[in-house]
Amino acid sequence: MSLPPEKASELKQIIHQQLVKMDVHGRIREVLAETIREELAPEHQQLSTEDLIKALRQRGIIDDVMKELKFVTDVNEKERTSAPKPSTHFVDREPPVLKKTNIDPTRRYLYLQVLGGKAFLEHLQEPEPLPGQICSTFALCLHFRNQRFRSKPVPCACEPDFHDGFLLEVHKDSLGDGSKMVDATTMLSICDPVHMVLIKTDTFGETTLVASYFLEWRSVLAAENGITNVAVELLGVGTESKVSVGVLNIRLEMYPQLNKTLSPEVTNTQFALERQKTAEKERLFLVYAKQWWREYLQIRPTHNVRLVKIFAQDENGVNRPVCSYIRPLRAGRLLDTPRQAARFVSVLGYERAPVIGGGVGKPEQWCTLLAFLCRNKGDCEDHANLLCSLLLGFGLEAFVCVGTKAKGVPHTWVMTCGTDGTITFWESLTGHRYIHRPINPDDPPLVEQPKPLYPYRTIGCIFNHQKFFGNCQPSDAVEVCVFDLHDESKWKPMSGEAIKSVCSPGTTSSVPPFPPLCASTVDAAVTSNEIELQLRILISEHRKDLGLSTVWDDHLSYLLSPALAAYELERTTSISAGNEEFQDAVRRAVPDGHTFKGFPIHFVYRNARRAFATCLRSPFCEEIICCRGDQVRLAIRVRVFTYPESACAVWIMFACKYRSVL
Repeated sequence: MSLPPEKASELKQIIHQQLVKMDVHGRIREVLAETIREELAPEHQQLSTEDLIKALRQRGIIDDVMKELKFVTDVNEKERTSAPKPSTHFVDREPPVLKKTNIDPTRRYLYLQVLGGKAFLEHLQEPEPLPGQICSTFALCLHFRNQRFRSKPVPCACEPDFHDGFLLEVHKDSLGDGSKMVDATTMLSICDPVHMVLIKTDTFGETTLVASYFLEWRSVLAAENGITNVAVELLGVGTESKVSVGVLNIRLEMYPQLNKTLSPEVTNTQFALERQKTAEKERLFLVYAKQWWREYLQIRPTHNVRLVKIFAQDENGVNRPVCSYIRPLRAGRLLDTPRQAARFVSVLGYERAPVIGGGVGKPEQWCTLLAFLCRNKGDCEDHANLLCSLLLGFGLEAFVCVGTKAKGVPHTWVMTCGTDGTITFWESLTGHRYIHRPINPDDPPLVEQPKPLYPYRTIGCIFNHQKFFGNCQPSDAVEVCVFDLHDESKWKPMSGEAIKSVCSPGTTSSVPPFPPLCASTVDAAVTSNEIELQLRILISEHRKDLGLSTVWDDHLSYLLSPALAAYELERTTSISAGNEEFQDAVRRAVPDGHTFKGFPIHFVYRNARRAFATCLRSPFCEEIICCRGDQVRLAIRVRVFTYPESACAVWIMFACKYRSVL
């Protein structure tokens, strides 16, 4: 690579300045004198360039110089610029190149470094992974004031090798005096914690929530030089919320450095006042909730068996009002319609909260939004809370409903109230919508009643971020419920002021702020091709085991694409389109006297082997994969549809054509 003369001279000047700064010339002279004195005989006083370089290398001087000459800046290096780029971003899982982060000199930043972990005793016996070997990994996800970050994955170990830095933007004074740099006293009033979620991903790509921790970062405001080191003990989740899972070493640093730090007494007093204020608000709400519940039970004694849920435990075992799990959430440019939002929530994985041992009772664990999104799966409550928040963000009047499905299984779903009184149920696990038309039990027997299509049986309460209603109608059966929320003889409301005191954003409370949604990092075309190629290999091997040859028809495979696109469109919009063209194309591709068979299937994960095993359990699919006959041609098409948070809807169609022989 040749440089223009002016660039070459500029580069030489930079290198010269660096060498002078490190006093490399003086160090070389010392090494030269030492080498002549120690290593050369008096009669042979000639020293070659190679000898000198060897001596410099042995003493580590060349390595020191190369470390100092950084031609690429790290992800979080400071750089002053007039046009700052936003600092909210994910660090790629395997960054191909180191990136620059531009810093706005008028903003305050918190530089949070994770300097390794220790005492992750569950992985004490874990062997060292061999180079290139796939192993379980840890990843740390952070959220702070509308910014989200994710660490590079590190192999699971007793002392995981976390070495990541995150540049968190704290505050910019936007009250008219934009040039004024915010001081430590003002930052002390910013009570948002840094929410840290530790996720474990196993060798099959399955994710597990390991820990969820709220870091109090403001201790750095009272630290000398604006730098403090913290050892954070992470506790488990759910039933293990009192058990330590490991310790993270964290270093906090303010950029630019504070002109004046606070005293530890000031920060500790502030923390104590906040805790006291929060505890008092929560105590008053608890007193009010107990009074409300007593009044509710006095209406009808049978109310004590209805599913009226006022509090729910989060992943850390903390009891929080259910209204605090909801907040209007706007998805920016990532989702365009409420129905698309419902489709997005439905493709996030469904998994009941893990429990050790057997038992009849359903384990209690409503996850905070960050934990749910980072794990990419959760229980029906997590899905319903997220869908309700998104529908509120789209301007609808939405509520989470708590009740039961068939056989008395507890369940949550979402309801929206139209301005014309239309009640619509949204099933967050599937994206299906149902219009609710109540049955009037007082009608004469000959009057035809609407037949409910929804799977819900009873409903105990409904709530959102501002309202809570307990169902006090004579029957809690959904099919006879009237959703006139203004009629207090049918729905007993809670005080909006009481809910606001503990659930509204910006108040000093234990309610964590909601993180923003992140765009997908999955390349739909590349992932589709990868899964399709893996499935082709699996099918060929399976047929080979049966003594069958495999011939692929690439043209027929391509013709399956419109069908998969139509299936996804129908799931999102409930509109079916393009079926006629697909059928016409297939008829043209299948000659007379030949038979065509196709089998579409849908998954929300990207594991080809797991998908193939599931498909083989279907007799229709197995019939296609194991097809015997004359001139058998197989086809397969995979189409991955990406959604925010790297959620995916994976559609696969297996097909075959063969000559019919009677």
